[in-house]
Amino acid sequence: MQETRLIENEYSVNLPTRFYYQKKWNNGWINIVNPFRATIVLGTPGSGKSYAVVNNYIKQQIEKGFSMYIYDFKFDDLSTIAYNHLLKHQKAYDIVPKFYVINFDDPRKSHRCNPINPEFMTDISDAYESAYTIMLNLNKTWIQKQGDFFVESPIILLAAIIWYLKIYENGKYCTFPHAIEFLCKRYEDIFPILTSYSELENYLSPFMDAWQGGAADQLQGQIASAKIPLSRMISPQLYWVMSGNDFSLDINNPKEPKILCVGNNPDRQNIYSAALGLYNSRIMKLINKKGKLKSSVIIDELPTIYFRGLDNLIATARSNKVAVCLGFQDYSQLIRDYGDKESKVIQNTVGNIFSGQVVGDTAKTLSERFGKILQKRQSMTINKQDKSTSISTQMDSLIPASKIANLTQGMFIGSVSDNFDERIDQKIFHAEIVVDNAKVTAETKAYHKIPTVVSFVNSEGIDTMTETIDANYKQIKADISDIVKLEIERIKADDNLKHLIK
Repeated sequence: MQETRLIENEYSVNLPTRFYYQKKWNNGWINIVNPFRATIVLGTPGSGKSYAVVNNYIKQQIEKGFSMYIYDFKFDDLSTIAYNHLLKHQKAYDIVPKFYVINFDDPRKSHRCNPINPEFMTDISDAYESAYTIMLNLNKTWIQKQGDFFVESPIILLAAIIWYLKIYENGKYCTFPHAIEFLCKRYEDIFPILTSYSELENYLSPFMDAWQGGAADQLQGQIASAKIPLSRMISPQLYWVMSGNDFSLDINNPKEPKILCVGNNPDRQNIYSAALGLYNSRIMKLINKKGKLKSSVIIDELPTIYFRGLDNLIATARSNKVAVCLGFQDYSQLIRDYGDKESKVIQNTVGNIFSGQVVGDTAKTLSERFGKILQKRQSMTINKQDKSTSISTQMDSLIPASKIANLTQGMFIGSVSDNFDERIDQKIFHAEIVVDNAKVTAETKAYHKIPTVVSFVNSEGIDTMTETIDANYKQIKADISDIVKLEIERIKADDNLKHLIK
């Protein structure tokens, strides 16, 4: 038997179901009464996880006034749903949230946002966190080698550069594109500039020791392991999006709520994932605070991006009303991209779980999670004289792995968590999530396209997008060249710092 009551509250997500019990189909409900205890949605491609679960999360949470961050791997599938649902349900909010998009493929349909905005970096550890996120997204193999010399060295160097840009002229040039350009300068210029600031001196001491000790090969290796991955991100379009300041990343700010959709592209995910990972890490820091609006973080196709600190967000954000929903295909994907330890923490700290068809170890793990039940077994013996029937009981899996491996599209198994004052006796479900296909089709046909953000058309009607983006790209390069020139002159003029320049 499964839950047939509809249990709603101001935060709940409720999905109608059909389930088979006692030789007939019954109508029921899956009630996620506490989405803040996090949700995982599993399923092989085509099992219906986005259509049946993730899309419903987006729609129902907008209807209940959540601010929202959506990672849209196949842009603009989820973003279009969020945009149109917000247009319909603006009355759900005291202050209607603004809708923002980050999209590197088409700058016309993208807002600009600086993920390392100096206003939101209070400590050098924030710069370190940003550097970590970028480098581990660019080099997924480093995730399981954290602490190694050639992994930590480029991260520390990039963190020092980000913090330097934060303290130079009050952060005027503190953007990620400026940081990439600064790193690409000669190390004979980089190190004297950085070590001339007392707060960065200790960070750079291993590099300075190698430089002054004549270990040029080692130093070149340390710098190259930072430069080579980051050089893949040098792109005028990416520089354009990441150097502007259209909005801030505090999406659950009660005075300025936002719905932010960031779009990836499967063809360019290795490059874009690093930049988007930086937005992720900054957003996580900013939303996980007291006194903010209820908010939702929806990440579909989680393994395509490294989300540093995700396990900590799930564990600690419940009290700050942050609901996390993660969609991916299989636990093995998570282990491959996040490492064994971190993936285990994510699996075991999530309170609500949905699974469509999955196979292998994932099916076995889920079967164990749902436990065993006393099952009746009947056996019959027939011989020449008579036949005998015996009935026995045996502890057996409630939902066997073989059943999970053969689920039909739209059928889901899983379990939900409850609250002190909203007890759910039937937490485990094995049911078809009912989606009104006709209603969804009609809604989809009536959808408006996400509007153009910047037209790039001048007063004479000429499209100047390429020229504008290229001019921004050249300006960033010129800014860094000027900074390096001025800083070297300052060091040469200072008797206490002259020794830094060879």
